[in-house]
Amino acid sequence: MGFKVAVVGATGNVGREMLAILAERQFPVSDVVALASSRSVGTEVSFGDKVLKCKALDNYDFSDTDIALMSAGGDVSKVWSPKIGQQGCVVIDNSSVWRMDPDVPLVVPEVNPAALDGFKKKNIIANPNCSTAQLVVALKPLHDKFNITRVVVSTYQSVSGAGKEGMDELDRQTKALYSLGDVQTKKFTKRIAFNLIPHIDVFMEDGFTKEEWKMMVETKKILDPKIKLTATCVRVPVFIAHSESVNIECEKTISADSAREVLRNAPGIIVIDKHENGGYVTPHEAAGEDATYISRIREDATVENGLAFWCVSDNLRKGAALNAVQIAEELVKRKLIAPKKG
Repeated sequence: MGFKVAVVGATGNVGREMLAILAERQFPVSDVVALASSRSVGTEVSFGDKVLKCKALDNYDFSDTDIALMSAGGDVSKVWSPKIGQQGCVVIDNSSVWRMDPDVPLVVPEVNPAALDGFKKKNIIANPNCSTAQLVVALKPLHDKFNITRVVVSTYQSVSGAGKEGMDELDRQTKALYSLGDVQTKKFTKRIAFNLIPHIDVFMEDGFTKEEWKMMVETKKILDPKIKLTATCVRVPVFIAHSESVNIECEKTISADSAREVLRNAPGIIVIDKHENGGYVTPHEAAGEDATYISRIREDATVENGLAFWCVSDNLRKGAALNAVQIAEELVKRKLIAPKKG
């Protein structure tokens, strides 16, 4: 017995990845529908060995659809997610619109799957920010064992986090620099090719950016409201995969060896931590992979019970599409949904 699944925003980076992952993981589908804006109707997208033609979201009837994987941006989700949910279709949304709504679970399946029990209030489940998702996967086992009290994180976020426009801009600027042409900046606030930009999303009154704020509040909602977290989010000239330098302080005694053992036994994590040249993971190796990779685990002697580590994950997969599909899998596993059509 399969589920009818709609992918909303199927022509975007994350939407295409959702379709690929549904096929890769053999999610039990009876039918998959690709939805997009009216201007993208007829655009072909891949689902396994099949080709789907996009239909218009505006006139689609969700009454016989079981799950909508939503990756069409906040404005679309704000309008459409409640409408879809009211038709009895579960929305798993990748935008930031619903994350802090108290009636909407914010879920990373390896971290807080029990939160899914409350999804029926609005029939909407939120996917966290891409940088938050990989961070909480890494923090969860350490928090369970050592009780994390404070986190300092600096991110190195790929341009795919800014969508196709971000990837196109890095590609275009790099080619222009090599050919001694004019470098044009449209998507980002400064040149991204061979550069770093310490600014993602809009600035807030306290000087933090909204991307940094998301990491702070989402980590509290997903993991523990008592955890103190400060973040600096940086855009880097990498196409796919986000990296994070993480420093934690714990209530209990923690060592690099004990942390390494805990992380090696945790779901969704692969530890590659050799004290030698190349004994760590970079974005290049993480791209296209499902795991959250942890490297450079070491004790921080400047604080009591401190630890530092390096964390890398594919932001289009674990940071977005994969996490959404894992949420759908968890709903099925927990028997929280059943197909409308038997």
